[in-house]
Amino acid sequence: MAHHLLKATCETVHFGGFSPDLPPALTIDSGDVIDVETYSGYNIWEQAPKAFLPPEFLEICHKLPAERRVGGGPHLLTGPIFIRDAEPGDVLEITLHSVQPSVPVGFNAIRPGWGALTDRFGEGHLRFIHLDLDKNLAEFPEGSGIQIPIRPFFGILGVATAATRNSIPPGAYGGNIDNPELQAGSRVFLPVFLPGALFSIGDGHSAQGDGEVCGTAIETSMNGTVELILRKDMRLNGPIAETLTDFITTGFATTLDDALQLALHNMVDFLKVYAGITETEAYCLCSLAVNFRITQVVNSPQKGVHGLLPKALFKREIRL
Repeated sequence: MAHHLLKATCETVHFGGFSPDLPPALTIDSGDVIDVETYSGYNIWEQAPKAFLPPEFLEICHKLPAERRVGGGPHLLTGPIFIRDAEPGDVLEITLHSVQPSVPVGFNAIRPGWGALTDRFGEGHLRFIHLDLDKNLAEFPEGSGIQIPIRPFFGILGVATAATRNSIPPGAYGGNIDNPELQAGSRVFLPVFLPGALFSIGDGHSAQGDGEVCGTAIETSMNGTVELILRKDMRLNGPIAETLTDFITTGFATTLDDALQLALHNMVDFLKVYAGITETEAYCLCSLAVNFRITQVVNSPQKGVHGLLPKALFKREIRL
């Protein structure tokens, strides 16, 4: 097992989406650990306060090559990372060992046409929010006394597919999952679609409510330590995850109804395989003890729902 450092530079980041044609920013073996640096706010940096703009980020903002602008999304991602021996049909296990904001400022934005209430909130608003990284709190609105706990996570954990794609909608490949449960200590499992997997990470969030209803969270440049393990013993149709307390299945679709059904189907399948119960028993258990939540409603055209299966239900350990 090797330990790598992947800094965010003009040669190791890409903006707007995923592409199979991007050269790897790093090549690793299964089981390697990477200290990874990500930046957020590439498309609003000119309006940002100084504390939001370390020199390395400014270098990217001024000099990012045109060939590293892919898709049409607003996210700056670090990668792709090529995992040797990864083949289509394999599963990539991502262990999030640490996740922490790298600057004491984040931003929240309402963009015209984005969010859950576009008819009511049609004008754009951009706010920069101070992060108290010692107390792990963010006050919003400033001076209100409302204290938001900082619960950092990466909004985007994804692999490349055969076609270039926008960074906004999530899917079977992961991508813009925006699940606030996926904090340090979690594991995420993604199906592999291309040789090497071509994994990218970014879209740091310091805090987000389920739904992300106005369009953004507290978006923050984020550093983390991740371990990437190639799983030849698993097969998946879409992302699943494990936190310290729960197993998680996901559903992404153009409506919340369809996203819920997909997350539920995935949870029933999960319980059949890992809990060893019948399909009907699994369906009933979902009604009795699984919590389905809205992940996000803003990553058009895909809305997201995730199901939380508490580990505390089981007398025996379930191992993925």
